[in-house]
Amino acid sequence: MLRVLAVQNYRSLQRVVLPLGRLTIVTGANGSGKSSLYRVLRLLRDFSRNGAVAALAKEGGLDSTLWAGEGRTPKGERLALRVGFAGDDFGYAADLGIPPPAGPNTLFGRDPEIKAEAVWAGPVLRASTALADRRGAVVRLRGESNGWGMVPHPMKPFDSMLSEISDPQRAPDLLVLRDRIRGWRFYDHLRTDSDAPARAPQIGTRTMALAHDGADVAAALQTILEIGDTEALNEAVDQAFPGSHIEIVNRDGRFELLLHQPGLLRPLGTAELSDGTLRYLLLTAALLSPRPPELLVLNEPETSLHPELLSPLGRLIAGVSERTQVVVVTHAEELVGVMEEYATDPYLIELVKELGATGVAGLRPLEEPAWYWPDR
Repeated sequence: MLRVLAVQNYRSLQRVVLPLGRLTIVTGANGSGKSSLYRVLRLLRDFSRNGAVAALAKEGGLDSTLWAGEGRTPKGERLALRVGFAGDDFGYAADLGIPPPAGPNTLFGRDPEIKAEAVWAGPVLRASTALADRRGAVVRLRGESNGWGMVPHPMKPFDSMLSEISDPQRAPDLLVLRDRIRGWRFYDHLRTDSDAPARAPQIGTRTMALAHDGADVAAALQTILEIGDTEALNEAVDQAFPGSHIEIVNRDGRFELLLHQPGLLRPLGTAELSDGTLRYLLLTAALLSPRPPELLVLNEPETSLHPELLSPLGRLIAGVSERTQVVVVTHAEELVGVMEEYATDPYLIELVKELGATGVAGLRPLEEPAWYWPDR
């Protein structure tokens, strides 16, 4: 389980080191940095897929994402965007910076460079816990005899060692960590518009994880009904829509979701459902996956939901957090209250902004988790 999330110089997150729980609820006023914190988690996953540089480019490049206020470059330090996490058994951190002046033969002169990376065992990076270390193009791996060995080929400045080193003999820990991070799931673009793929029948196969846009919701729900927690699924639907139940029909290989409601002579297809009803069913499919991820992150799941659906959603999230770690970014007070009531030991983080910088309300510097960045 992830215990610590750390970031420096990313948008309004000038310096944030915060603890994470089995259910972490991130809230705060509009513009306080909630979306930025969500993006940091996605950016960390992108390193495992060698997509961090591209992800930053989509946000306007490193110049646009770097903290723009005072203290951007503390005395004696070079300009850097740093992100990292620590868990019960592994930790990872990366340091990105501005590249040196490029020659005339490239159009990629403003692409950020990965200056340093580190993977370590346990909750804190120390010399004794480091498993892999990258400075510039040079990568070192700790061997079985506790000595260090060099990776024979230099690392490209746009490649992450987390994604590019794949030797199971020399770097088994990196492979384990990479697979774990790649398995994190994020949901913030579940489509419910009139042209959403979820509103039309789709080719159905066993679906262990809902697609990021919810296109395969019928197949995902049928998978839960056949090999997942059917009781939890039926309860989630009944709590949201009393007396209702879902049915998945197969029409020549294409699966369609139907909602049976009391008082109606026929079920409603997804094309007829309101945005809020469809979104709730999409979230239910995502949360009750028969193959839960190590980390599930939801960004403003309350969007389009009727207020009456917040309570069943909060109870569902609280129940799911017993078997997988969940981070919820939300500004819905009722949803926060329900999750706090039903979850076991939830952790509430309220973000506040002062002089343009995001901080955590009530978290004093001396109360932050221990954290050290890798050296360049």
